[in-house]
Amino acid sequence: MTTSIPQERPKNAPVKATTKARVAKRRPHAAPTNTKPARKAAQAKKPSPARGGTKTAKILDLLKRPAGATLKELMKTTGWQAHSVRGFLSGTLGKKMGTPVESFKSDGGERAYRLSSK
Repeated sequence: MTTSIPQERPKNAPVKATTKARVAKRRPHAAPTNTKPARKAAQAKKPSPARGGTKTAKILDLLKRPAGATLKELMKTTGWQAHSVRGFLSGTLGKKMGTPVESFKSDGGERAYRLSSK
Protein backbone atom coordinates (compact mmCIF):
# COMPACT_ATOMS: atom_id res chain seq x y z
CA MET A 1 0.00 0.00 0.00
CA THR A 2 1.34 3.36 -0.95
CA THR A 3 0.48 6.55 0.80
CA SER A 4 1.05 9.91 -0.62
CA ILE A 5 2.98 12.30 1.55
CA PRO A 6 2.22 15.95 0.93
CA GLN A 7 5.31 17.76 -0.13
CA GLU A 8 6.23 21.01 1.54
CA ARG A 9 6.39 23.96 -0.78
CA PRO A 10 9.49 26.16 -0.72
CA LYS A 11 9.22 29.39 1.23
CA ASN A 12 9.68 31.58 -1.85
CA ALA A 13 7.14 29.75 -4.00
CA PRO A 14 3.93 31.66 -4.73
CA VAL A 15 0.66 30.45 -3.29
CA LYS A 16 -1.72 29.19 -5.96
CA ALA A 17 -5.23 30.49 -5.69
CA THR A 18 -7.91 27.84 -5.84
CA THR A 19 -10.63 30.29 -6.85
CA LYS A 20 -10.68 33.16 -9.24
CA ALA A 21 -10.33 36.63 -7.69
CA ARG A 22 -13.28 38.95 -8.01
CA VAL A 23 -12.40 42.20 -9.65
CA ALA A 24 -14.61 45.27 -9.63
CA LYS A 25 -15.85 46.52 -12.96
CA ARG A 26 -14.04 49.59 -14.23
CA ARG A 27 -16.02 52.76 -14.58
CA PRO A 28 -15.31 55.25 -17.33
CA HIS A 29 -13.08 58.12 -16.30
CA ALA A 30 -15.04 61.30 -15.76
CA ALA A 31 -14.26 64.56 -14.04
CA PRO A 32 -15.75 64.79 -10.55
CA THR A 33 -18.91 66.82 -10.30
CA ASN A 34 -19.18 69.64 -7.83
CA THR A 35 -22.13 68.55 -5.72
CA LYS A 36 -21.31 70.68 -2.69
CA PRO A 37 -23.62 73.62 -2.11
CA ALA A 38 -22.17 77.07 -2.54
CA ARG A 39 -20.60 78.56 0.59
CA LYS A 40 -22.69 81.04 2.44
CA ALA A 41 -21.25 84.44 3.23
CA ALA A 42 -19.41 84.52 6.53
CA GLN A 43 -21.76 85.74 9.18
CA ALA A 44 -20.36 87.94 11.91
CA LYS A 45 -20.84 86.20 15.23
CA LYS A 46 -21.38 88.25 18.32
CA PRO A 47 -18.76 87.21 20.84
CA SER A 48 -20.25 85.81 23.98
CA PRO A 49 -18.70 87.09 27.19
CA ALA A 50 -16.48 84.68 29.05
CA ARG A 51 -17.89 82.99 32.14
CA GLY A 52 -16.45 84.21 35.41
CA GLY A 53 -13.47 82.38 36.86
CA THR A 54 -12.34 80.82 33.61
CA LYS A 55 -8.89 81.33 32.14
CA THR A 56 -10.46 83.32 29.31
CA ALA A 57 -12.07 85.69 31.81
CA LYS A 58 -8.78 86.07 33.70
CA ILE A 59 -6.89 86.87 30.50
CA LEU A 60 -9.52 89.40 29.43
CA ASP A 61 -9.32 91.12 32.83
CA LEU A 62 -5.55 91.44 32.49
CA LEU A 63 -5.78 92.73 28.92
CA LYS A 64 -8.36 95.39 29.85
CA ARG A 65 -5.80 97.25 31.97
CA PRO A 66 -4.40 100.40 30.29
CA ALA A 67 -0.87 99.02 30.52
CA GLY A 68 -2.03 95.63 29.28
CA ALA A 69 -0.32 92.44 30.40
CA THR A 70 3.09 91.00 29.64
CA LEU A 71 3.53 87.55 28.21
CA LYS A 72 5.04 86.39 31.50
CA GLU A 73 2.02 87.61 33.46
CA LEU A 74 -0.33 85.77 31.13
CA MET A 75 1.78 82.61 31.37
CA LYS A 76 1.79 82.77 35.18
CA THR A 77 -1.97 83.36 35.36
CA THR A 78 -2.93 80.51 33.04
CA GLY A 79 -0.09 78.06 33.62
CA TRP A 80 0.36 77.81 29.85
CA GLN A 81 3.53 77.94 27.80
CA ALA A 82 4.35 81.03 25.76
CA HIS A 83 3.28 79.57 22.41
CA SER A 84 -0.06 78.53 23.89
CA VAL A 85 -0.76 82.03 25.21
CA ARG A 86 0.12 83.61 21.86
CA GLY A 87 -2.06 81.09 20.02
CA PHE A 88 -4.96 81.81 22.38
CA LEU A 89 -4.60 85.55 21.85
CA SER A 90 -4.55 85.15 18.08
CA GLY A 91 -7.02 82.33 17.58
CA THR A 92 -9.60 82.43 20.32
CA LEU A 93 -9.67 86.11 21.17
CA GLY A 94 -8.76 87.57 17.79
CA LYS A 95 -10.49 85.25 15.35
CA LYS A 96 -13.23 83.39 17.21
CA MET A 97 -14.36 86.09 19.63
CA GLY A 98 -13.57 88.98 17.29
CA THR A 99 -11.79 90.90 20.04
CA PRO A 100 -8.86 92.90 18.63
CA VAL A 101 -5.67 92.39 20.64
CA GLU A 102 -2.83 94.89 20.34
CA SER A 103 0.78 93.81 20.75
CA PHE A 104 3.41 96.34 21.82
CA LYS A 105 6.75 96.67 23.59
CA SER A 106 6.49 97.96 27.13
CA ASP A 107 8.88 100.51 28.65
CA GLY A 108 11.11 97.69 29.86
CA GLY A 109 11.37 96.33 26.31
CA GLU A 110 9.21 93.32 27.13
CA ARG A 111 6.38 92.20 24.83
CA ALA A 112 2.94 93.12 26.19
CA TYR A 113 -0.62 92.78 24.97
CA ARG A 114 -3.83 94.75 25.53
CA LEU A 115 -7.29 95.01 24.07
CA SER A 116 -7.27 97.57 21.32
CA SER A 117 -10.10 100.00 20.76
CA LYS A 118 -10.46 99.26 17.01
